[in-house]
Amino acid sequence: MSTAPVDVDGAATPAAVGGLSWLDPREQRVWRSYLEGTQRLWEHLGTVLDADGDVPLQEYEVLVRLSEAPGGSLRMSELAHALVHSRSRLTHTVGRMEARGLVERRACPDDGRGVLCVVTEDGRDALARQAPAHVASVRAALFDLLEPAEVDALGSALEKVAANLRG
Repeated sequence: MSTAPVDVDGAATPAAVGGLSWLDPREQRVWRSYLEGTQRLWEHLGTVLDADGDVPLQEYEVLVRLSEAPGGSLRMSELAHALVHSRSRLTHTVGRMEARGLVERRACPDDGRGVLCVVTEDGRDALARQAPAHVASVRAALFDLLEPAEVDALGSALEKVAANLRG
């Protein structure tokens, strides 16, 4: 038998209002655990990178994506899409990184309107310095806590969510 959804005061809420089904208690628990877990994980990873080097988490992710791309470069629009950042937000991030010599912006050779973001040797060096601490913190804060089946279930679930919202 299912329990009726409850509001923040613990009072029962209607199972559906205007065709909208509220989250049941199990779904609400999972949703809130997801929100808290992801926020705490990002905060933790950001703290580790801040303490261990000069590349914040957002910039670290840019360097990772570029280092994995052919030729160490991606169009700014592709990079923004891959990182799920607005183009404006990415432009500001890349501007800070470019000022420190971690990346360069270049005209796209096959499209005069396109701009490439290219990782520099300094960017590769910064990534290599920070990668061990980042990987160790991801492992300790996430993967070491989960059983192999939980890792697979988490990956499968998040792949479905991403694919659905990628549009």
